[in-house]
Amino acid sequence: MSRTSLPLLLSAAAFAAQARAHAHHNATEIDVSVPFDSVIYVHMSLQTFVWGISFPIGMVLGLSKSRYHVPLQSINVVLTFIGAYLGHHHGGRMFPETVHGTMAKIITLILIIQTAIGIFLKLHIFEKTIRRWVVPVHGVIGKMFPVIGWTQMIFGVATALNFCRDGNLGQCAAHYIMGSAFIGYAAILVIMLNVGGKWLERTGCSQEMLDSSVITVWGIINTFTEHHGGPWTHKDMQHTMMGVLWWAGGMLGIFLSRNGRRSFVPAVIIIMTGWGMSAHEQALMISSKIHALFGYALIAAGVLRIIEVCFLLNDGPTPPGVIRVFQHLPPYLLVLGGTLFMSATDEEMHNADDLGIDHVSYALFDFSLSFLIYLVITFLVHLYQNTGQNATKSAIVDSTNAQENGYAKVHQHQRSESQDGPEAYELTEQDLSGEEDAVKIGTEDEVDWMRGNGSSVRI
Repeated sequence: MSRTSLPLLLSAAAFAAQARAHAHHNATEIDVSVPFDSVIYVHMSLQTFVWGISFPIGMVLGLSKSRYHVPLQSINVVLTFIGAYLGHHHGGRMFPETVHGTMAKIITLILIIQTAIGIFLKLHIFEKTIRRWVVPVHGVIGKMFPVIGWTQMIFGVATALNFCRDGNLGQCAAHYIMGSAFIGYAAILVIMLNVGGKWLERTGCSQEMLDSSVITVWGIINTFTEHHGGPWTHKDMQHTMMGVLWWAGGMLGIFLSRNGRRSFVPAVIIIMTGWGMSAHEQALMISSKIHALFGYALIAAGVLRIIEVCFLLNDGPTPPGVIRVFQHLPPYLLVLGGTLFMSATDEEMHNADDLGIDHVSYALFDFSLSFLIYLVITFLVHLYQNTGQNATKSAIVDSTNAQENGYAKVHQHQRSESQDGPEAYELTEQDLSGEEDAVKIGTEDEVDWMRGNGSSVRI
């Protein structure tokens, strides 16, 4: 594997040099009247697949110490550079130097560094000295990939449609950052629901303590960054008071959530935020409708979260191995709310209005996109629970449950690391036992990625 990795690294370096020398079509403005050509569509589709789906899958396989981590991430690196090449060699609409292009250069550097570290780890040298410091660095960079990819995709959409330039940058940043924060919050809730219970139990912390702490910090920042001089507008006052609401409520949440107690406060803050957004007056009817839907989604998420914590769980943690369908509703609605808010900038609303799109069609598109985003989130968590070293743990849980229900127990066998190769360790600390768990059925080694189960959880 290391013999093929070195040419890959050299190719990446060569591409980086070519990208720096590229004149970026010598364009000064983006002419949106010029259509895209087929090459740029391939670029968009390929990079969306690689950074939105394939790289996160590879990251998860690294976290679970799967032997498929290295091959998949190597393929993803190659596909990334192919997509980047297409982005510099297309016809149709041309683009000047933008934040999307700047971010592409940063990503190229990150990929080169991560690939070089991966090759170093594959060589298994300096095991007791340098390696112990390199492994955590490789893990941190790898875990950043979903965030990096999400950010670059947002930059790509803004660049393609000539959004967020000149005086619109501030509003774009506010919508994209807050919308992404709600989606990220939903992802964290799904992770903690499925695999974070034991960590919360060890730390003696409740989910609401974490939520309240983040809300407090975010509120303080929001309070002092929404007004940028000049006369105060109603939007400035609303956004500033939203920040005051968050830090005031967040501090109450921190107090009530001490010693691992559950709390209603984060959910109520989400409800109040949703109410404020639903009544946020806009210049266009379609914009007012979409903002209202965003607010309704937050209100519903908060109400359902209160029902979950106070009534479904009776103020306690989620019972080990029991995740109810109802518990997926709050995080999904947060994803929906974040998606709606990210698509509700003034430029996006004016563009939809100019194209004759009504709020129903626009909202249905957002609903569909939110389903796909939540699918990716839940699939990645499921993949982590059922691959690599976690596959055997899942099989043991399934076998125990089957035996309790009167079914025959399936014998499980462990597989040594020498059979799988040493590649399944990079994103987590190395297993000093020297063994990697997998599921063996008959004479074939299988990893069941699609088997549903509930690992022991507690949140």
